[in-house]
Amino acid sequence: MPGNSPQQTILIVDDNPENIFFLGEILKTDYNVKAATSGNEALGIIWKDNPPDLILMDVVMPEMDGFEVCRLLKSRASSQNIPVIFVTALDESLDEAKGFEVGGVDYITKPFQPSTVLARIKTHLALYDQNRVLEEKVVARTQSLARSAQALNDTQDVTIYALATLAEYRDNETGGHILRTQRYVKALAMHLMNKKKFKALLNPETIELLYKSAPMHDIGKVGV
Repeated sequence: MPGNSPQQTILIVDDNPENIFFLGEILKTDYNVKAATSGNEALGIIWKDNPPDLILMDVVMPEMDGFEVCRLLKSRASSQNIPVIFVTALDESLDEAKGFEVGGVDYITKPFQPSTVLARIKTHLALYDQNRVLEEKVVARTQSLARSAQALNDTQDVTIYALATLAEYRDNETGGHILRTQRYVKALAMHLMNKKKFKALLNPETIELLYKSAPMHDIGKVGV
């Protein structure tokens, strides 16, 4: 299939080796194919260092059915975004709503129609790739904003310290006064934070602001 990345891997989970063989024959030309014959084996493959890009999950399996496997996948951050397409026979009684509720994205039915299988896999891999790109952009943007916010905070801290130091230079008798006052304010605020009367007013964030702004209390000396 043109345009598919050679890194794209499909995991087939089915307790029937014949179904794995037929699906593997359909997929092997365009994708890397892995297989598991039980839910526990599938989880072992998925939770390794190189998880698959998409999972074809049989619904009816012994010990652990496909719905339970999918629910466990969605409970972990490392596997919760991998698309799961459920596989079921036409004559099986199936609760489709439950499949979507546990995190499945689609269904395909046995006997398999190669064109349908390939089309649905291609669609959901494209959506998965788009979501992954968007998530990476969001993470990058969030990190950039965090760096900008930290740079702004650092600039504010330096500015406050510079102005406070200037005020102290205008009064040589107050050597060390600014730093002492800053520490006293923080110690007092932390003590009061545990008092019922001040609990609603003081928290670590507020105390940090008080600590940073305390050096400005004598800023008027710059003009005196």
